[in-house]
Amino acid sequence: MRSSKLFKSFIFPAALALMLATTLSACAKTKVAASIHGVNYSEDTFQYFLSDPEDTGNYGGGETVDPYSAGGTMCCFSLPAQWKPGIKVRIKISYWPPKKEDEKLKEFTDVQIVEVPRYVNGKPGELWVLRGKDGALSIVSSDYQPNHAKWPGAIKGWPVPSLEYRRKLYDMDIKHEQGGVELYEEMLRQLEESPQTRAKDSWDFAKKYDQSSLSGFSGPDDKKYIDFLKISYQDSLETSKLRVANLKKRRP
Repeated sequence: MRSSKLFKSFIFPAALALMLATTLSACAKTKVAASIHGVNYSEDTFQYFLSDPEDTGNYGGGETVDPYSAGGTMCCFSLPAQWKPGIKVRIKISYWPPKKEDEKLKEFTDVQIVEVPRYVNGKPGELWVLRGKDGALSIVSSDYQPNHAKWPGAIKGWPVPSLEYRRKLYDMDIKHEQGGVELYEEMLRQLEESPQTRAKDSWDFAKKYDQSSLSGFSGPDDKKYIDFLKISYQDSLETSKLRVANLKKRRP
């Protein structure tokens, strides 16, 4: 009789503890923290921020994603462990369309509430914020990346820059290198017309930022220094011209 009572006194607290642990475990798994990624299929730079319309403490994001590119990994946004219709995410973005040469960069904002589609394999994956070519926003929950065969998003693959955008990047690089051509042409002109003035300006600059380049010269009036500058400018000019030519040749 005593052993029966001892058994009951042991089994009931143990069973209660087991039930409590199971309940706590179930509660703990009602939400899952998901990493966040941004993918930009548009020509606008954009920045995104996610929030839960029903839970102000659930938010994430904040990174800036360049045109036709993907961002890094942000942490974290909580998703229900079990998918059900009606899981919503509020997406607030700022975006900056390409500006014309004489314009200031303009910032626009947009807020959309989107619904999380059905989970892949029945469990929440990483959360992907997608900005389509037309600026439309969407959400995908998936541990597969956009270029994977099992990627569930409507847009497949990583962003591919448009021909216009690639040409724009090349034109920016060409303009930059052309500036080098013009700079060294001007410095050679100055060295030809007023060698002492040009040499002194170069000498004073080198004393501040590159003293090692002055080794072996007595001063800005040293003919060897002026000859050194001429050769240096000519070499830099030819290098800049070659870069411009190569960029123009490779331009799509």
